[in-house]
Amino acid sequence: MSFLNSIFGSSENTDSPKSNVNWIELTDILQLQEIEAISNEKPVVIFKHSTRCSISKMALKQFEREYDLNDTVDAYFLDLIAHRDISNEIANKFNVYHESPQLILIKNGKAVYDVSHSDIDAEALKTKVQ
Repeated sequence: MSFLNSIFGSSENTDSPKSNVNWIELTDILQLQEIEAISNEKPVVIFKHSTRCSISKMALKQFEREYDLNDTVDAYFLDLIAHRDISNEIANKFNVYHESPQLILIKNGKAVYDVSHSDIDAEALKTKVQ
């Protein structure tokens, strides 16, 4: 294993801990209407991830280790390299600036919390959900 893989992990690494997040893959632009509707009943979080960025991978792993809101939040995961059109529509629909990695909390159809890079923190999210 290379030095960088030992720090950032690799896609072949099978001994990494499993995610604490029950991700719903965001792969269709029509899911944004679903997210908006669900957010009227229950908070929804969107994690926008760049599969080409080591910082995004680190932020994702850290978030997944600390996350414990599965019963109170629906969590959507967007591979923005594969679905840039959806990422652009998220920026338009929820009036947020596009960043990666990015965590967006949607309540009552609106983005109420939006952070990126090292500001992505599962504990901070928990305070915004309640």
